[in-house]
Amino acid sequence: MATKATVFKVALQIADMDRHYYADHALTLAQHPSETDTRMMVRLLAFALNASDTLAFSKGLCVDDEAELWDKSLSDEINLWVEFGQADEKWLRKACGRAKQVILYTYGGRSVPIWWQQNQQALTRYDNLSVVNFPEDAVKQLAVFVNRNMALQISISEGQVWFSDKDNSVLIEPEKLK
Repeated sequence: MATKATVFKVALQIADMDRHYYADHALTLAQHPSETDTRMMVRLLAFALNASDTLAFSKGLCVDDEAELWDKSLSDEINLWVEFGQADEKWLRKACGRAKQVILYTYGGRSVPIWWQQNQQALTRYDNLSVVNFPEDAVKQLAVFVNRNMALQISISEGQVWFSDKDNSVLIEPEKLK
């Protein structure tokens, strides 16, 4: 019998001073059996950085033709396509052709510079692609927040992200690669 996804409930308060976006979100995150806690928290961090009323998690890992996180218009146009990890150039080309904006969030530590060196030249041709790296140490610290019911506050100012709950806080300073 196949292992089922683990469901997490998240009460997320976002104060994004950079974008002047202030909102509360009640999210349900399904963690695929093959997904680590770290990766799930990276998805949550990406949600906070791009939060809007229309941003949503898709079926993601289970569906080859969808972003894991996207923002679609009422007419079903893809305004934002978000991917994670060290994606293949061919996959990113497809995403860039379907969406107005594509963001790839990397978080693999020492392997990211190697991946970036190998792919940077090919990825520079996509004007609607941004690549952002989350530092490995900060990403590992996000594991302290993992709980089936999370109440989190995220404050974003001058590119810095403070991720906190009632007991812990972590500073994340994303590095823009492209």
